[in-house]
Formats: sequence, C-alpha cells, structure tokens
Amino acid sequence: MYDKTKFFQKTAIERFIYSLQNGWFAQGHELLEDDWNYYKKNNEKKKSLALKGLINGATALALYFEKKRPQGYEKVWPVFIKYLPLLDEVELENKDKFYEARDLLFKINERVKL
Repeated sequence: MYDKTKFFQKTAIERFIYSLQNGWFAQGHELLEDDWNYYKKNNEKKKSLALKGLINGATALALYFEKKRPQGYEKVWPVFIKYLPLLDEVELENKDKFYEARDLLFKINERVKL
C-alpha cells in the first residue's frame, strides 16, 4: 500500500504523475487502481482499459527499475502500448493530465536498456 502522506495532489492522475516523476513506479501503479476498478464495475470498458494501460506502463517500469526484472518489463510494457489508443477515444476529466502521464511514461522508458 502507498503512503498517502507523500501526496498533496487532488486527483489520482496528478498523484500518479508525481509518483512517476519521483521514480515511485510501484506506488504509481496503485494510485490509479481505484479509478480503474470503478470504471470496470460500471461497465465503462474503454475507460478501464485506458487506465489499465497506464497502470501497466508504471508496472513495467517498476519491474525494470525497482525489481530489476527486465524479462517482466518486456512482458508488461506491450500492454501499455496496446491500450494507449483508447486514451484518444474516451472522455476523462482532466484528460490533459492523462496525456501528460502517457508522455512521462515514454520519457522514462527511454532510460530502459535491454
């Protein structure tokens, strides 16, 4: 579980971005899970999958940088890529923040050396 005292941002996506900026990829993964589960339970499949993609992007980076498991990274990063187009198809509040998160995942991913 993540330490909520580290965060001052109002929204989950803002906390997600902050966690990525600080290299807390495993925590970032957890920050979007409530929203992801909410969309799943309310049959908003495309929204849930768009968030699943971002979650998997953070998970892949956690596997590479935190867990030192490049093989795990190689399996999970493609899930992020797979669901990426859904960000363009769904309506999300603060959508610009979701794009910012996507772009940040790509920027951090440039440091991955396989």
